Amino acid sequence: MKLDKNEKELLDSFERGEWKSVPHLAGVKKHFQEAAGETSRKDRRINIRLSQKDLEGIQARAARDGMPYQTLISSVIHKFVVGGLKEA
Repeated sequence: MKLDKNEKELLDSFERGEWKSVPHLAGVKKHFQEAAGETSRKDRRINIRLSQKDLEGIQARAARDGMPYQTLISSVIHKFVVGGLKEA
């Protein structure tokens, strides 16, 4: 089986021992299930252009968090809109 670039990076990361168990997995799962539920009613479609670096970063973060990258993007936008994200 041939792996694409992202799959190869994930496999290499796993083999280097960079992956850690998630403490309190049930609570973390519940958090993301609730976040997905809040953003699950999707009645509009948008197109957005991102840099390759940003997209790869989003995909890696989503993989670490155990969710599709589109769901992560939608969640971040939702949190921003409702005031859940603050500027550093």
